[in-house]
Amino acid sequence: MSSSKSSHGHHWPIVIALVSGAAAGVVLQPFVSPAEGDPAAWAGKIIEVCRFFADLFLRALKMVIVPLVVASIISGIAGLKSLDGFARMGLKTWAYYLFGSLVAVCVGLMFVNLVQPGLVDGAPNPTLRAAMDAALESEEAGEVGEIMKNAEGGTASLVDIVRRAVPTNVIDACAKGDLLAIIMFSILFAVAMVLVPGGPPRALQDTFNQLTDVMTLITTWIMKFTPYAVFCLVIPAIATVGLGVLQNLVPYVLTVAGALLFHLLVIMPLVLRFIARVRPAAHFRNMEDPLLMSFSTASSTATIPVTMRSLMENSKVSEKVASFVVPLGATVNMNGTALYECVVVVFAAQVLGIDLSLTQQFIVVLLALVSSIGVAGIPAASLVAIIIIMQNAGFSEDMIKASLGLILTIDRPLDMARTTVNVFGDTVGAVLIARSEGEDVDGRVA
Repeated sequence: MSSSKSSHGHHWPIVIALVSGAAAGVVLQPFVSPAEGDPAAWAGKIIEVCRFFADLFLRALKMVIVPLVVASIISGIAGLKSLDGFARMGLKTWAYYLFGSLVAVCVGLMFVNLVQPGLVDGAPNPTLRAAMDAALESEEAGEVGEIMKNAEGGTASLVDIVRRAVPTNVIDACAKGDLLAIIMFSILFAVAMVLVPGGPPRALQDTFNQLTDVMTLITTWIMKFTPYAVFCLVIPAIATVGLGVLQNLVPYVLTVAGALLFHLLVIMPLVLRFIARVRPAAHFRNMEDPLLMSFSTASSTATIPVTMRSLMENSKVSEKVASFVVPLGATVNMNGTALYECVVVVFAAQVLGIDLSLTQQFIVVLLALVSSIGVAGIPAASLVAIIIIMQNAGFSEDMIKASLGLILTIDRPLDMARTTVNVFGDTVGAVLIARSEGEDVDGRVA
């Protein structure tokens, strides 16, 4: 493994790529999204090429996720001499996930009620209402329709979450990338290895240890292309956001961004300092790579290899904790997403003139908490969760379509921001669990 010092140096090329990509996106924006007429052909080609190379990088990252997660979990647990404390670690992890997401949702609810981005002088914003009506006839309307189809079978009940965690076909779960099912099977397999009479079969244990090393090396190769991929990822994200729409949505964007930043820079550091007993500045420094990667890719799942590597190399979290907490967190610990869902629903209600009582807002909180976990495996998961919450809050189908049509225009940058909060929440959880298990992590407070 590389040293912590060398790992910290990786972030500068990514920062440069991020800034350069954003600048290039701003330059391209007038040509990609002109006020009138079709986008310039050459600008469209540039965006197409950028998306192609970015997609290759994301596909390569996703390619290593399943074998890396399976090998890491099994080798980490099977390496234990006994399972003493393993159930305790699992309970602590789930408690952190639920409490962290609940706090995040409450932060979102507080910000959206204080700022009231959907209101002007206490009344629904007429400009935003007109934009919602226009969204029903826009290009996004078709995309909204597809997302609503995904939501038809998407329930957010605890029973469904538990059911999905037990796969009927492990190979099929791996093929679909259903991490919750994969994690459950890997844990059961590793526990069975430890409990086999005579201890874990040596040949089998060596196989998974070596598979972990091989997948880690492949991940290292892929990560060498990170700066170029980040550059290609950011350009389309910036170039395709219309400035006119952004101007109308400034209060909403600031509300979401402010709530996410408050959770990231205030709540999480307090957890690190006073519960995990780790210096927040040290942890932020250790997590530079996963933070930048999650912001660029807008994918908690694609960031798993980077997050695990940074935790083990920089923060000195054991493989046992990192391999358990990170993949599970990327599947069910959605602090930023839960916060975002809450803000979106209340914001849409403000614009539409729907008066949500405190009881209804409390229901929104609970639904945001559960649905952020319950629809994690569905495409456009956060938007599907928002539809489910809106349906339960009394929104009509046209209201939901109009709200999502407006929100989709600015969703990509906000998706990048909330994914960063999701991933940082996972890293805080890993350090917190490691410290509670007596591990000597980097940046600890004496």
